[in-house]
Amino acid sequence: MTLAVGLALGFGLVLCASPFLWPARPGGARRPSPWPVARLRHRLAQAGLNSISVPALAVVSVLAAAVAVGVTFALLPVIAIALIAGVVALGLPMSIVGWRARVRRRAGRVLWPDVVDHLVSAVRSGLALPDSVVTLAHSGPAPTREAFAVFEHEYRATGNFGLCIDGLKERLADPVADRILETLRMSREVGGSELTTVLRNLATYLRQDAAIRSEVEARQSWVMNAAKLGVAAPWVILLLLATRPEAAAAYNSSAGVVLIVAGLFVTAVAYRIMLGIGRMPEGRRWFS
Repeated sequence: MTLAVGLALGFGLVLCASPFLWPARPGGARRPSPWPVARLRHRLAQAGLNSISVPALAVVSVLAAAVAVGVTFALLPVIAIALIAGVVALGLPMSIVGWRARVRRRAGRVLWPDVVDHLVSAVRSGLALPDSVVTLAHSGPAPTREAFAVFEHEYRATGNFGLCIDGLKERLADPVADRILETLRMSREVGGSELTTVLRNLATYLRQDAAIRSEVEARQSWVMNAAKLGVAAPWVILLLLATRPEAAAAYNSSAGVVLIVAGLFVTAVAYRIMLGIGRMPEGRRWFS
C-alpha cells in the first residue's frame, strides 16, 4: 500500500512539473528530433522501411548483440571475442538498413529517367502538374508507384500540392526525387513554359550519370571484394585458433585481450579507409 501511494504521488508530481519540463511548442508544432534520431529515420526512409521506428531498430540491435555475445561465448570461451561479436551484432541491423538503402539508390538511378519521361508525356498531353504526378501511381515504374499512390490519396483529400509534395519527398528520400519534385513545385508556383525542356535535360543527365557510375562501380568491385577478404581473413584464423583450449586461455589473459583489441582497432581503421577510397560520392538532399 505504501509503495502504491508513493508511486501515485511521484506520478502526480511529474504531471505537475511537465508543463515546465516539456513546454508545448507554438502552434502545436512537433519538437524536432535529435540529429542521430533524424539521421536514422532518414536512413530507414531511404531503405523503404518507413513502417519501422527508430526505437524498434534499437531494440532489435540490442537483442542481436545479447544473442551474439551468448552464442559466441558458448562456442568460443574467450571474453574479448564474445564482446567483439556483440559489438558487431549491435551494428548489424543498421548495416543491413544501409545496404538496403544503397541498393534502392542504385536501382533508382535507372528508374528516375523513366519517371521524368512519364512526367514529360503527361505535361505535354495537357494535364495539370498535380494530375501529371498522379499518373505516376498507375503508369510509372513499379517500385515507385506506392509512394505516388499515397500522394494521389493525400492530394485528393487536401488539394494542397506543396504539402503533398513534401510528404512525397519524405517517402522517396532520394536526392534525384528532390530535384524533380522541387522543379515541379517551382513551375507550379512561378509558372513558365520551359518545364518540359528542363525535365528532358534532367533525364539526359541522369542517364549519363547512371552509365558512368555503373562502369566505375564494375571496375572497382573486384578491388573492394579483395580488400574485404583481406580484412576478414585474420579474424577467421583467430576464430579457428580460439577453438583450442590452450589458445582460448591465452586470449583470455591481459596480453591476449590487448592483442585482440589492438587488432580490432587496426581492422576498423583499415576498413573505413578502404570504404572511403573505394566508394563514389553520393548526392546530398539539399531540398529535404
